[in-house]
This record gives sequence, structure tokens and C-alpha cells, in this order.
Amino acid sequence: MSCLKCLKYTMCLVNFIFFICGAAVFGIGIYLMTSTRFSSLLPSLEAINIANALFIIGIIITCVSFLGFLGALKENRCLLISFFILLFILMLAELAVACALLMYETQIGEFINKDLKSGLESSINHRKNNTNEDDWDTVQKTGCFDKLKNAFDKNLLNTGIGVIVVCIIEVLGMCFSMTLFCHISRSGLGYK
Repeated sequence: MSCLKCLKYTMCLVNFIFFICGAAVFGIGIYLMTSTRFSSLLPSLEAINIANALFIIGIIITCVSFLGFLGALKENRCLLISFFILLFILMLAELAVACALLMYETQIGEFINKDLKSGLESSINHRKNNTNEDDWDTVQKTGCFDKLKNAFDKNLLNTGIGVIVVCIIEVLGMCFSMTLFCHISRSGLGYK
């Protein structure tokens, strides 16, 4: 019984920490969206920029961790199973994206290189768009596509380790939530 209480409070604490981190990422995304206008350097993928990515990632982390925290705290089976399902879907999506990136690495590189050139030509032709020019100046100071690709290739191991760590955390979260879910079912508390 004390192990399950420890599991419950550990799950609450970890999800609370993730909730705070998700809220911080969400807040940074909103701050970046309102303080500066980010333009995408890739004309085909205009919605992809740092502010939007942080905003969406913050929302996902905050919502999922809130479900886990509240489900564990209230010992609510419905919230715990929802937490489990969302974590499982997130893990599958992350693994699918990682596999797609590995399988289509050369095609993605060619697409980005072509789209960057198109974006640069568009920026040159439309000098009115200062934010796009500023973004291109920043890219030229950190190097061009080849340097960015080389940096990514050098950090491929670190990226892989990061993905594995995230997946381990998600699997642990799923195990904890399912253990708590099964305990609540056996104790006959039912759905609250």
C-alpha cells in the first residue's frame, strides 16, 4: 500500500514539474509571437517557426501533464487512462517522425536546400519584408545550409539519445499510470 502511495505522489510530482516546464515553454512561445514577428525561411512551410513550435509544444506538454497530475492525485481512472492513451499516441508520433526523418534524410535535405534558395530569392525580390531579411542575415552569420546540416550530422548521436530518453520517460509515465489504474480497479473504486 505504501509503494502505491509513493507511486501516486511521485507521479504527481513529476507531472507537476512537467506542467510548470510546459507552461514556461508555452509562455515563451506567446512572448516570441507577440514581441517579434518571425517569418519562415522556407516558403513551402511558412507556419513553421520557433514561436509557433514552442507554442504548440507548450500546449501539448501542459495538457498531458495536467491529465497525469490530476488523474494521479484524485485517483481517477478516466483521467489516468486518458493520460496513458495520449502518452502512447505522442510516443508513436515521435517514433514515426524519427523513422521518416531517417528514411527520407536525403530527400528532406534536398527539399530544404531548394526551399531555402527559393526563400532567399523571394526575399531579394521583395525588399519590403524586413523580418525575412533579418532572418536571412542571421542564417548567413551562422553559416549556410551545409554548415547547419553538418552540425546536425555531428549531433545525431545526441539527438538520438534525447529521443530515447524522452521515450523512456513516456514509457515510465505509461507504466505508472497503468499500475495506478489497475490498483484503483482492484480496489473497487470504479469511475469517479
